Amino acid sequence: MSRPVLVTGLGLVSCAGEGIAAHLAALDLEAAPRTDTEAFAPYPVHPAPPIAWDGQIPKRSDQRQMEAWQRLGVYAAGLALDDAGLKEDAARKQALHLVVAAGGGERDYAVDGAILTGLRDAPDPGAYLNERLQNDLRPTLFLAQLSNLLAGNIAIVHGVTGASRTFMGEESAGVDALRIAQARIASGQIEAILVGGSYSAERPDVLVIHEMGGHLARGSYRPVFERGDAGGFILGSCAAFLMLESESHAVARGARALARLDRVASDRTRRVPGSVAGSLEVLWRQAGLVDPDRVLSGATGLAPITVEERDALARLASGARVRALGDLIGHGLEVAAPFGAALAAGLVAAGTAREVAVTTVGHRRGEGVLRLLPA
Repeated sequence: MSRPVLVTGLGLVSCAGEGIAAHLAALDLEAAPRTDTEAFAPYPVHPAPPIAWDGQIPKRSDQRQMEAWQRLGVYAAGLALDDAGLKEDAARKQALHLVVAAGGGERDYAVDGAILTGLRDAPDPGAYLNERLQNDLRPTLFLAQLSNLLAGNIAIVHGVTGASRTFMGEESAGVDALRIAQARIASGQIEAILVGGSYSAERPDVLVIHEMGGHLARGSYRPVFERGDAGGFILGSCAAFLMLESESHAVARGARALARLDRVASDRTRRVPGSVAGSLEVLWRQAGLVDPDRVLSGATGLAPITVEERDALARLASGARVRALGDLIGHGLEVAAPFGAALAAGLVAAGTAREVAVTTVGHRRGEGVLRLLPA
C-alpha cells in the first residue's frame, strides 16, 4: 500500500460554477453561495450553474436520456479527463477504471402520482399496486433511475470502458469510493482510476425524504457552523471527479501532478454524544495528518454533530484555516468527500496549502478523513 497516488485531473461543478479555478476563487472570497430560497420554499437549495452541456456531452440524444444528476456527473467526469489530458486518448480510456458514488436516481413523478391517486380508491390496493408496478415501471426495472447508470453513461459518452464500481450509502459512499480507488493504486492492483460522484438537489422527492427525517434547514442561508440548535443542511446540486494515477503511470505519459492523495480513513460509529469527536480523533491519526494548514469540512450543519466536529477540529488543527464545504457548494451527500478532495488538490496545486485535511461526517452515519499533500 506504499505507491504514491497522484491527482492528475479535476472536474468540478456546483453553484460556484465549473472548474477548479472558479471554486478556488469562490473559496477565497468567502461570500455566501448562490442560493435559491423560492423554488422549494421554505427549503433553500444551492442550484446548479448554467451549463453548456454540449461541451462534454456532444450528442443531444445522450443529454435527453439523462436526468440532471447524470448530466452533472458525466459533465464533471469529462472535465476531469480534459484536465488530465486523457480526453482524446482512446487507448488509455479503454483500460481506465471507474469508481462512482451515487444515490438512487430521479423518480418518475407522473407514475408516482398516478399510482398514489389510484391506490386511494382501489378495491384491492395490493393487487392494484402489483399491477401498476408491473406495467408502469421504466425499462430500468425501477421507479427511480439506478445509481450505476451514471457509470454507464460515463462509459458511453467518454469511452471509459475499464472495470467500474458504484457505491451507495450517502456520505460514506463518497469516502469509500476514494478509499478503494486510492488503495487499489497504492497496492499496485491498477495504475489509473477515475473517481467521483454527482448529486441533484433540485428534486422534490429528495427534499421530502430529508424533511421527513428532520434534516433540512429552512429559510435563508446561514453558515454551516452557525446554524445552532435548529441545525439542518442545505442541499446543493454538484458533481466532482478526480483522475488518480500511480506516480510511474503519470510520469510515463508526461502528466502534470496536482497533488498526492496520501491516505483515506473511514469509520462508522454508533451516534451517541461524543462519538463523532472520538471517531475524528482516531481517523486523524489513521490518515497520518501532522500539521495541516487547511481543513475542508463536509459538516452538514445538523445539530449536535456539527458542533462536535467544530470543537474536535479546533483541537486537532488549532492552527489551520477551516472552511465548511456547505458554505461553498451546499451539501451533496455522496459528493461531499470527492468534492473536498478535489478542492484540496486544487489548493495544493496552487501552492496555497502544504497539507490539507478533508473531513466528512455523515448526517446519519459514517465518518471520513483524507490527507492531501504536494505531489
